[in-house]
Amino acid sequence: MTTATQLFSSRWGLMLAMLGMAVGTGNIWRFPRIAASNGGGSFLVAWVVFLMLWSVPLILAEFALGKRMRNGTVGTFAAMMGERFAWMGAWIAWVAAAIGFYYAVVMGWTLRYFLAAITMQLRGERSVQLWEEFSYTPQVLVFHALALAMGVIVVLKGIRGIESVVRILMPALLVLVVVLAIRAVTLPGAVNGLEFLFRPTWSDLLDSNIWLQALTQNAWDTGAGWGLVLTYAVFSRRREDTNLNSFLLAFGNNSVSLLAGVMVLCTVFSIMPGAAGQIVGAGNEGLTFIWIPQLFNAMPGGSFFMVLFFMALVFAAWTSLVAMFQLVGLALEEAGIERRKAIISLAAAAFVFGIPSALWQPFFLNQDNVWSVALMSCGLFFALIAIRYGVTRFRAEMINTGDQDMQVGAWWDWAIRLVAIEALALVAWMIWSARNEPLWGPLGVGNMFGQWIVVAAVLIALNGVFLRGLKKRAAKANP
Repeated sequence: MTTATQLFSSRWGLMLAMLGMAVGTGNIWRFPRIAASNGGGSFLVAWVVFLMLWSVPLILAEFALGKRMRNGTVGTFAAMMGERFAWMGAWIAWVAAAIGFYYAVVMGWTLRYFLAAITMQLRGERSVQLWEEFSYTPQVLVFHALALAMGVIVVLKGIRGIESVVRILMPALLVLVVVLAIRAVTLPGAVNGLEFLFRPTWSDLLDSNIWLQALTQNAWDTGAGWGLVLTYAVFSRRREDTNLNSFLLAFGNNSVSLLAGVMVLCTVFSIMPGAAGQIVGAGNEGLTFIWIPQLFNAMPGGSFFMVLFFMALVFAAWTSLVAMFQLVGLALEEAGIERRKAIISLAAAAFVFGIPSALWQPFFLNQDNVWSVALMSCGLFFALIAIRYGVTRFRAEMINTGDQDMQVGAWWDWAIRLVAIEALALVAWMIWSARNEPLWGPLGVGNMFGQWIVVAAVLIALNGVFLRGLKKRAAKANP
């Protein structure tokens, strides 16, 4: 067991960092599109159900593990699953790294559009032209590098550096989202957007696709099962109330998603009701970087609110990228690499491995598909820790400690078991959804499993290296 040298100074600092980790572009640009494409209010019902059946159980488990073990993902799996399974923790770190490689590209897009909004480059059809001229060109690499630099600068300062940044960015982000949502609901016809988003059609809940999409969105927008919650919990105070924090994180994060849905859909139904179907059916890129500027251009005072929107998107991407860097950096430390060297090496690798996603759309889509599906395996691995330990025993000894103001009931025991089933069901569904894709194409099953097998084989082969790094780190922390 290793001991964190820096701890968050307060619950407020910890929770802001956690929210910064959870609230990302998945909340602001993915949630409105997925909700609108899957029945609006009907989707919300399923989404809330899986908040309690996926996100909250995993967040509770990660919080408990981080606080008790005081190790990153590699050390935690070595201790809880056995030394042979240290590679599972490394797998979780790799998935976060692989997502970070192209997520930094996405943050670069947000930086470019924030700059464009400030300089009034998004008026009229210019928003479409800018995306065509900018996306997947060498220009992206400049903003990709800037995004990585912004992430590295924060992480190198340690936990207190992260805390000082999120104390500014997260309140600012929340204010921006609230202001934008208020502006959206005051637009003429906004009530149609609210009705669409919040009125369920109960018969739609017989559609299994809505439930699967709701589960997927929960996995993406809360950060549950990524290892990110565990990573920050390592640096929590000794008597932190992690149970209450878990619920605050889950519901706080999803509240931001709802506000983003209100912001986007009320604006769509008010400004361009005839184009609503086309907008909600667009891909992530289309919704954010082409349609959003057009919506704001049609709104009174839209130029000002467009700046606020892209500022919020930058803040959301930045705080999430910082959390990914912290997770992977801690895993590299556990492998025996000095912290500063680990972070700088990670940033260099992220730039190099992010280049294909920055310049070639099929590669970006491939990586997004391969590693977003792999996230389900990460949730499965965390559930396996609890199952191996004994779910009731895990809840009694790891979750319901003497530091908690609220106790978690026996519902968690079956919920965490259900997480394992949900993870397997999601992977099976995603494989089935790709059945018509070329086997080795960008979205093909063969391509996905091929990458998984190669990475898993390498990590299993390196299991001994991880163990030696853990022992070296433990000896250094406890001379």
